Amino acid sequence: MSLVREQRIELPDMIAYAGATWDWHKLHYDADYLRERGLGKPVVDGQVFGAYLAVALREWFGPDAVVTALSFRFKSLVFAGETIRCVGTAVRQEAGTVEVDLRVEVVEDGRIAVAPAAATLTLP
Repeated sequence: MSLVREQRIELPDMIAYAGATWDWHKLHYDADYLRERGLGKPVVDGQVFGAYLAVALREWFGPDAVVTALSFRFKSLVFAGETIRCVGTAVRQEAGTVEVDLRVEVVEDGRIAVAPAAATLTLP
């Protein structure tokens, strides 16, 4: 069973996340800083992918499911204005727990932003 959730990441989303996490690195918002480094758009903070994966898991398995483990590795940059696709496959389910293989793709060009990734959830 393949599970999918898409999310467009806009600059206001990135600013809200930066405010919540106190991560104000110029890479995520400063046009001059980005231009000096050959980047055309702000770079999405990598840690936010953990949040997007957790949201997707709760949508797929219900609000009472508890994420007990989540791991992921970054593969490529994602930029403001791009749409990500969280994809999950339940690989094992037993005794009230489920293990899920995950990845995050960029919809616009298909590049892999996050992989490998995995989660374990406790189900109600």
